[in-house]
Amino acid sequence: MPRIKNLQLTQSNQSPQLTASTATTYPIVETFHSIQGEGAWFGSSAYFIRLGGCDVKCWFCDTKESWDASSHPRQTVTDLVRQVEKAKPAIVVITGGEPLMHDLRPITKALQKLDVRVHLETSGAHPLSGEFDWITLSPKTFKPPVANIYIHIHELKVVVAKQQDLGWAERQADLVPTTAIKYLQPEWNSVNANKLIFDYVRQNSQWRMSLQTHKLLGVR
Repeated sequence: MPRIKNLQLTQSNQSPQLTASTATTYPIVETFHSIQGEGAWFGSSAYFIRLGGCDVKCWFCDTKESWDASSHPRQTVTDLVRQVEKAKPAIVVITGGEPLMHDLRPITKALQKLDVRVHLETSGAHPLSGEFDWITLSPKTFKPPVANIYIHIHELKVVVAKQQDLGWAERQADLVPTTAIKYLQPEWNSVNANKLIFDYVRQNSQWRMSLQTHKLLGVR
């Protein structure tokens, strides 16, 4: 599958030196090598780059420490690429926080030179930047995605805590490409979410159930 390009942010009037700059820095909450624990790529060797900064601020967020970008040290694109080269994962996952608060063109352009897939996990609340092999959209009702991001989505993942979340999921499913894989993921601490999704998926076969298998395994 070809990489997705943000046409608005890769116009010819952009400076190639700027967009490819390996001196660009990002606030980094953490980087680590594990497996992808969720969605279509679960079980794959994955190197995670978690960027600081988030204005979505989900009540169920398990990385609230990522919200304040200024509290995290900055790393250059060069340093991040070296880490990925050393780890040799199958995929690199750029996540957050909300990664699209940053211009992701420099980091994705540098990663494209490696033999690795580049994935994005986002709420879609900010315009798309960068080039990706796979984009997972996890939309939130309290800060919905920007309209022009839906066409680029490969995977829709809606977190479900209560019955009303299923209606939101269906409305979001109407906006993504028909080829997008659709997941319902139980909110980790909501006791009724598993059964709610289990019953719903059995009656609505266009949906799949996603579990946070890394948490079940006790790994990061």
